[in-house]
Amino acid sequence: MTRDPEDTVLRVGQSDSDRYDRMRRVGWVDMDAVHSARILVAGAGALGNEVVKNLVLAGFNTIDVADMDDIVVSNLSRCLFFRDGDVRKVMKSDVVAQRASEMNPDACVSSIPKRIQEIDDWDYDIALGCLDNIAARMHINSHTYFRNIPYIDGATDGFRGKVHVVLPGGPCLQCTMNRTHVREAEKRFTCTGSSSTYVPRMAADITTTAVVAAMQVREAIKIASGRMDMCLKHVAYYNGESCEMFTAEASVDPGCVNHLLREGV
Repeated sequence: MTRDPEDTVLRVGQSDSDRYDRMRRVGWVDMDAVHSARILVAGAGALGNEVVKNLVLAGFNTIDVADMDDIVVSNLSRCLFFRDGDVRKVMKSDVVAQRASEMNPDACVSSIPKRIQEIDDWDYDIALGCLDNIAARMHINSHTYFRNIPYIDGATDGFRGKVHVVLPGGPCLQCTMNRTHVREAEKRFTCTGSSSTYVPRMAADITTTAVVAAMQVREAIKIASGRMDMCLKHVAYYNGESCEMFTAEASVDPGCVNHLLREGV
């Protein structure tokens, strides 16, 4: 069958009819794989808002957002999906899921309005952490590592942020913890008879959030496209005050419980 020469003609505006044309022009990006990847986003605060926005615009079509909190006034200056009318009325994950879905008709963004520790279904291809406490981050780190799910952890503090990509077989989040992290994770406070974790308020800046979220989603695109070889090899630190970025070496801790469990020790 002879191909019609007209089919090879690039018409004016033709490239603008494809929502993902600009993404496809990045040679190694596999848009079919991006579309089909099942994503978990843990945390729907400032970082989670930015991450979900980026995921939807990048073409990830199946996204679950987990967060147990409702919306408060202080969220409004840092979270693009939240509105004044949402304060104390709706859950963060519900609002993010609803409004992110409106950005792209192909996207199915679902809400999981519960603690990350209460999630039973771990059938995901990639998980992104946007959490504000160490205990929750250690929980998702352990579950994803045990199941060979790539985990992209993001954190911010004022004008500083960091990203750690945890790949199967590589150093996990717990491998990089020091004793200060452990003590912080073990702090428990109770006044009702049930234990709870005290999380002090930290400085937050929307520009740092945007940078860290962009880095996280860029790594997710690499993983979904089958290019783990391009992923961040160490922990990346961003300093917004000096506009500098550097990496710190991460190595497997032979005594890390996550590695011992995977190896059946």
